[in-house]
Amino acid sequence: MGGYTLIENAPLAARNTLRVAARVKLLAEIRDAAKLPELLDFPAIRASRLMVLGEGSNILLTGDLDGTVLAMETRGVHVEQDGETARIAVAAGERWDDFVRWTLGQGFAGLENLILIPGTVGAAPIQNIGAYGTEVAEFIESVEAWDRIERRVVTLDRQACAFAYRDSLFKHEPERFIVTAVRFALPRSHALRLDYAGIREELERMGVDKPAPFHVAEAVVHLRTKKLPDPAVIGNAGSFFKNPIVDATQGEALQREHARLVAWPGNDGRWKLSAAWLIEAAGFKGMREGDAGISNRHALVLVNHGKASGQELWAFAQRVIDGVQAQFGVRLEPEPMVIGAR
Repeated sequence: MGGYTLIENAPLAARNTLRVAARVKLLAEIRDAAKLPELLDFPAIRASRLMVLGEGSNILLTGDLDGTVLAMETRGVHVEQDGETARIAVAAGERWDDFVRWTLGQGFAGLENLILIPGTVGAAPIQNIGAYGTEVAEFIESVEAWDRIERRVVTLDRQACAFAYRDSLFKHEPERFIVTAVRFALPRSHALRLDYAGIREELERMGVDKPAPFHVAEAVVHLRTKKLPDPAVIGNAGSFFKNPIVDATQGEALQREHARLVAWPGNDGRWKLSAAWLIEAAGFKGMREGDAGISNRHALVLVNHGKASGQELWAFAQRVIDGVQAQFGVRLEPEPMVIGAR
């Protein structure tokens, strides 16, 4: 069938970075977004639950799936308008890290702090991915998606996407929208973000005193490589826990009780707390039960040391959540989507 392939009882272990050995009743690999209406009209797909999958770097599968997994494998990067700010349309199936490196090679700025994040371009707005002081929403002009209710392609501007911290409209309506492309507005010149998580110190170590975007990207690669385990070596989904947001009263109280608490007071009167600090202070960094555990390199990272099931990984994550709440009165939330029996 042109534009897509259907596979029954498909294994998903190689399609999620936590390497959970789950299966799905039907896997649909799509290479042409124009074929989506035809594909979605199949009775077996129309009558079942549908989950869209990129590289599987933002999910925890806790069991086999009875419905359909739609794997976006579309490709294409198109500069629609160049100049001081370029408009660039990118297919949902493009690898995020490949696209970031392409933008740097073309002389565009803005995405340098987001290099080396696993996943696809289509997944980026859903999660509103962020790292080292930058969120992707800042550079998204619009998102193109197939609206399953209206049965047509829609273009949603940045405001309509309702972006928030690790959140978006697409996360709240996963059954409605299938992201097919993302349109970015990228400047040729942009104020660099250097005052976050050791970037400036890494640039000094590199001997760079007048950094360009590609220098910042190199510094971020060094930092991420040192701190975060490689999913190709050990199963993980990157940062598994969100940094919790609390009101100023609770934030100040925690800081009085714990002088070394890592936190960032916000302009809105709320505080963002370091989930990594909370987890490490609660004693979970490097802890392991069977093949499920927390990385000894970074406390935010849930890891699969071998053959942990999705249920075992989720049970361990819940143990971390409960432990942090018991010690600090703060409840952590998972950053990836937890899919299946919970």
